Amino acid sequence: MLSDMIQKILLRIENKRKKLQELRPLPQAALKRLKSELAIEWTYNSNAIEGNTLSLQETRLVLEQGITIKGKNLREHFEAKNHEKAIHFVEALAKPKYSLKEEDIFSIHSLVLQNIESEFAGRYRNGQVRILGANFVPPNYLKVSALMKELVKFTNHNPDELELVDLISKFHHKFVWIHPFFDGNGRTARLLMNLLFMKYGYPPAIILKNNRKQYYRSLNLANNGDYTPFILLVAQALERSLDLYLESSGALGNDDYVLLSTLAKKFPYSQEYLSLLARQGKIDAHKKARNWLATEKSVKDYLSNLKK
Repeated sequence: MLSDMIQKILLRIENKRKKLQELRPLPQAALKRLKSELAIEWTYNSNAIEGNTLSLQETRLVLEQGITIKGKNLREHFEAKNHEKAIHFVEALAKPKYSLKEEDIFSIHSLVLQNIESEFAGRYRNGQVRILGANFVPPNYLKVSALMKELVKFTNHNPDELELVDLISKFHHKFVWIHPFFDGNGRTARLLMNLLFMKYGYPPAIILKNNRKQYYRSLNLANNGDYTPFILLVAQALERSLDLYLESSGALGNDDYVLLSTLAKKFPYSQEYLSLLARQGKIDAHKKARNWLATEKSVKDYLSNLKK
């Protein structure tokens, strides 16, 4: 059962998706520019989470101008170009009638590792692996194929009738837990997560490099059965992208949401503490660019619950 706060966020997300659908078709020039910006941001953050040291601006130069960045190794350049190709592949697949297929998982993974580890690209691992810093050991490689078939079937049919964000978050976690490949699992998982979101008319949910610790911590909690922090993180990332699309169309309409610095002047909490409450889903908040916004009512509700 999802918490009331997450249910509230998911309802808000669905309303924003519907609003975005009503605005379609979006102006082509604005849409092209926004998709391009998100693709660069998505590539930068997804690679940075895995240790790629290209900055956002350097990633932009590699993708837009084909520039080789001095002091950066060849693998990091390939990771940027490969991820861009994988995004284009995902965008081509993401149609309303699309069903997840193993061959598409192989294709996406092949693109991610192209010119890097070609011998492992698009092939399930054939040996045991351990993940540094994780609180689990991935299943035996002999079980990977069967587990992946089960995961694909579960995701396509949703037998538990989970909310969409809940379902896709659990797909992401289970994929990382199975760890089907020797390398490239995280980037492939995030590409597949967004393939599923885009199929349903959502923009991609971009997990930011700044949230790297929160991302891995919430995945570890999910390994122990507590999915709430991970679902919250994915939901917040998805809402941030929706807001970017709605803002570009002049239809964001969140007049009740104000900066946390404004709320900090009205309540006995610092901006930093309110930001912590927002990240933890304890107040009704969403992120716009780099800033959290929340409602005065959400902070009052939090205070009221504390008194109870």
